[in-house]
Amino acid sequence: MSDCIFFKPNGNLSLAAIAEAAGVTLPEGADPDAVVTGAASLESAGPDDLAYMDNARYGDALAATRARVCLVSKRFAARVPEGTLALVTRDPYRVYATLLGRLYPDALRPGSLFAAAGVSPGAHVHPEARLEHRVRVDPGAVIGPGAEIGSGSVIGPGTVVGPGVCIGRDSSIGAGATLTNALVGNRVIVHPGARIGQDGFGFAMGAGGHLKVPQIGRVIVQDDVEIGANTTIDRGASRDTVIGEGTKIDNLVQIAHNVVIGRHCVIVSGVGISGSTTLEDYVVLGGQVGVVGHLRIGMGSQIAGSSNVNRDVPPGSRWGGTPAKPVRAWFRELTTLARLAERGADKGGEPEA
Repeated sequence: MSDCIFFKPNGNLSLAAIAEAAGVTLPEGADPDAVVTGAASLESAGPDDLAYMDNARYGDALAATRARVCLVSKRFAARVPEGTLALVTRDPYRVYATLLGRLYPDALRPGSLFAAAGVSPGAHVHPEARLEHRVRVDPGAVIGPGAEIGSGSVIGPGTVVGPGVCIGRDSSIGAGATLTNALVGNRVIVHPGARIGQDGFGFAMGAGGHLKVPQIGRVIVQDDVEIGANTTIDRGASRDTVIGEGTKIDNLVQIAHNVVIGRHCVIVSGVGISGSTTLEDYVVLGGQVGVVGHLRIGMGSQIAGSSNVNRDVPPGSRWGGTPAKPVRAWFRELTTLARLAERGADKGGEPEA
């Protein structure tokens, strides 16, 4: 089998362009017209590659790298080997991400899997749907009546865009995703298998059975949002479910009905957010966080992975644990438990009550 490379570089990057992106000046003697043709990890980079380093764990890999150029923070610059050009920048990872996007633009969002231009054979587009120019639709996609899709957007194979759904410009909807009862903004990325706009979990419970409550709201996804593979976002029951501008959602996240998420939040894999909860702007939820319903998590708060939030969180807080609490209190609890366990082990029995 031939060596298969799924993402090929889109041209080269000159040292001058790399330095400009990093906001630094090339060291004396560096050729500004020299180029890198790819990017790789410290361990696998070759003499034509760009790499970066900003974590002390990889000090040995940095010292042994063969990369042509390495973006590095000041504290690690002395470990860059001879033969590799060190460009010292305050945020190597962010600069690397910017340059990686220039080298490999096709990796930034799901594209057509059929190399489609326009509507592919085998796609089903209702005659009452409205598609602007430069929309690409892969085979097996279904676009319902009254749906609107903006210029430059891509609809992957097997994707369903329901009646009346609106998708803005330059958005990408991955293979097998389902969008119903939703209004989606510009430059939105929805990865394969995501489900947006289905029923929320609403029942009026009683001894005679559980009566289904119709969910009549929508999902509003604002500009520049990214939604991971197999994530589910329920439509609102009595108000809209809202995902704010620039928010990034990982794979396998569940967002329930009526949830409002602010701008530029980060929600990591395995999170579950119960109904009618509000996340203000810039909130970060670590992996597997659970949030009960009808709460408010204040602006800029961070919740540690695997925590359970069962009460409102003030703005700017850092909480963790189950139930979640300010990290200082959580750490004190963990330390106390560890000491009790050690005391019990020293006595050869169970810890003291």
